[in-house]
Amino acid sequence: MKAVGYRKSLPIDDASSLVDFETAKPEPKGRDIRVAVKAISANPVDYKVRKRAAPPEGETKILGYDAAGIVDAVGPDVSLFKPGDEVFYAGSILRQGTNSEFHLVDERIVGAKPKTLSFAQAAALPLTSITAWELLFDRFGVALDMSFDPRTLLIIGGAGGVGSILIQLARHLTGLTIVATASRPESQKWCLDLGAHAVIDHGQPMKEQIEKLKLPPVALIASLTNTEQHYKALADIIAPQGKYGLIDDPGEFNVSVFKAKAVSIHWEAMFTRSSFQTPDMDEQHHLLDAVAELVDKRVLRTTLDQTFGTINAANLKRAHALLESGKSRGKIVLEGW
Repeated sequence: MKAVGYRKSLPIDDASSLVDFETAKPEPKGRDIRVAVKAISANPVDYKVRKRAAPPEGETKILGYDAAGIVDAVGPDVSLFKPGDEVFYAGSILRQGTNSEFHLVDERIVGAKPKTLSFAQAAALPLTSITAWELLFDRFGVALDMSFDPRTLLIIGGAGGVGSILIQLARHLTGLTIVATASRPESQKWCLDLGAHAVIDHGQPMKEQIEKLKLPPVALIASLTNTEQHYKALADIIAPQGKYGLIDDPGEFNVSVFKAKAVSIHWEAMFTRSSFQTPDMDEQHHLLDAVAELVDKRVLRTTLDQTFGTINAANLKRAHALLESGKSRGKIVLEGW
């Protein structure tokens, strides 16, 4: 089967940073399903793994943590899916990735693809939907309740992949007031179109902009990007006894700045359940099914922004380069082989 991977951790402009290669089609065991991959999307975790985790000598690591496709074969213990089912999912950080014609994934972290979306549109959603859902409902403990909630949710990096779905979930499934941050006019419009009540510029002092909006207290902050740069200013903005959540990898993060306000800190890592085989691992299956239902009911929409052509090393290099630039919006998708 065809696949795209890397053998050494190299800058994305190096000719060998990602390579096309052929490998054997994997065989499903246990609760694994084998998926014929039709579309994938690129995420920051792809380039972070490529840059930081070199494969063992002589091996090729396949990246990719989003896919939509058709079940091709199932392991002996599979009960949730059968060959021919259309699915979408985000895979596991511990296994080979989705940038391959066929891919093995545990059925407990797979959802039925939204019926109203193409494979490309569906591939934009799994990783970011899981991350946003877990952060909002599991880590922050926000109720799935549309009645008025006297708190503001501030989303740092609202136009990115996670921010794009988090805005929608918060707007359509909760009573929170939502403020997103974005620095470019097109990104600000993107956030407003997705449902943010207001948008501020994280390139400018944020406290003054928040105060001018005269909104409910900022009791929840989702720090989705550049946490190291912003967290001290956000400690000054967040309400006493608020909740601060982050998903990125700050080189420096001193939690003591939140102590006076008794702010709780919440890490969200959507690979935790699959990495540690937690007893509630199948919650991601149910979560993705819920997202698919909301999409089919026109409550949520795909966050696909750009399609970069077929799945190959050249196109994935373009996707990685754009993600590394920090200027992407929504999701980048590749489709077909």
